[in-house]
Amino acid sequence: MNLNELPYGRRATVAGIRDDDPEARVALLRLGLIPGTEVCVHRRAPLGDPLEVEVAGAHLALRRAAAEIVDVEPLEGA
Repeated sequence: MNLNELPYGRRATVAGIRDDDPEARVALLRLGLIPGTEVCVHRRAPLGDPLEVEVAGAHLALRRAAAEIVDVEPLEGA
């Protein structure tokens, strides 16, 4: 599952970031989307782009294309 597919309010951990766009991958890593980090989608803009994501207590706005290269594993019971 990728970050764009994660339902609202559901917590997950970052499993990895695909190499589809190397520059975007580096930017996402710098924003804190490091494998093992917990993330949560809080809301989306009316047309679905961008989405607000919580990462390590910080709220980020990510484009849908960037969120689609972030693979996540939903947490059980979260």
